[in-house]
Amino acid sequence: MARKVAICAVAQTTYARNKWDQRFQGMALEVLEKLREQIDIKFSRHRREVKGIDMSINVSDDVFDARTISDNAMTDVLGAHFGCAEKVAQEGIQAIYYGLAAIASGHCNQVLIIGHCKESQGQSRNMVTHVAFDPFFTRPVGLDFCAAAGLQAQAYAQKSGLNDTQLAKIVVAARQHAAQNPCITELEPLTAEAVMASDMLADPIRKLHAYPVSDGAVGLVLAAEEIARRITKTPVWITGTGNCMDSFFLGDRDLTANFALKQAAQRAYRRAGISDPKSAFDVVELSDQYAYQQPLWAEGLGLCAEGDGARWIDDDGPTRQRVNVSGGMLAGNPLILGGLVRAAEAALQLRAEAGARQVADARTALAHGVMGAAGQFHSVLTLQRD
Repeated sequence: MARKVAICAVAQTTYARNKWDQRFQGMALEVLEKLREQIDIKFSRHRREVKGIDMSINVSDDVFDARTISDNAMTDVLGAHFGCAEKVAQEGIQAIYYGLAAIASGHCNQVLIIGHCKESQGQSRNMVTHVAFDPFFTRPVGLDFCAAAGLQAQAYAQKSGLNDTQLAKIVVAARQHAAQNPCITELEPLTAEAVMASDMLADPIRKLHAYPVSDGAVGLVLAAEEIARRITKTPVWITGTGNCMDSFFLGDRDLTANFALKQAAQRAYRRAGISDPKSAFDVVELSDQYAYQQPLWAEGLGLCAEGDGARWIDDDGPTRQRVNVSGGMLAGNPLILGGLVRAAEAALQLRAEAGARQVADARTALAHGVMGAAGQFHSVLTLQRD
């Protein structure tokens, strides 16, 4: 039987619009030092008698970092000399899957995960995501993640009746939650009128509907049960995981069907023994890169009925189900770290370390990550505390 695995420590930097004065290594070192304040991190690379971190995973992206093998520069901070050092690119929550598999299989006992990204480095985030499309058919027409999201938002609005007023309500709520999150900086409160007056990016997506450019880093330590209970008083157990990738070409997909998300959620729920996701979680952290995605992904996760996302917003479903009390991605997290930050925020809630944004008596949580054009690849993680 596979071993139980827990998140034993969580740390983040702030997420600012432009950390021009910090290198990647500096942001990651800040995270590592915060993790070491929580648990005694040792590295068991070349001394067999030392029991400690025996796998390090870096979350980074060559294009965002503007260098090949971008994790190579992180070796010192990750303690990766003479040992197992791995890399996860694109959706950061996959690093938790990787670490979970390594520990549950008996290959490792403790895993260190540190992810970083400086979106401000590129001239345009859209130039980076443009590269994700094939060079012959879809790049020539100018597709990037924002343009693809616009197509999905149009289709979803037609299907669900989601309107500009409801989208503004989502953004205003995200800013209100973000005001309670010390990791979110440089983000002012907004009125619905200001949101609806902002420039159009990709109809119906407005500028303030999109997650802001940000720089930052996040880290976690995972451990097997026997170690977790020794090194922390508040282990957060990983109870379910699931992921799924939809077709590459947008024309091959129903952009409102949530195919990949439903598959990912069902796999995670089955492993966690969850039959009713509407009532299963005290906290939900979903990756809403654009405002319309919050109700759309809520449908895919089973938090509300199919086609009821717009009504769910009007009925204050996000408030009742404690969705994105951190502010979510709309408050600003780098694209590749979105899911990893959602898992970190969920774990903080279950460890009762979320400060002013703490949900009382939170015992169960869901973390969601997404990557690719119009939600091509989804990941779902369920968590629980003792």
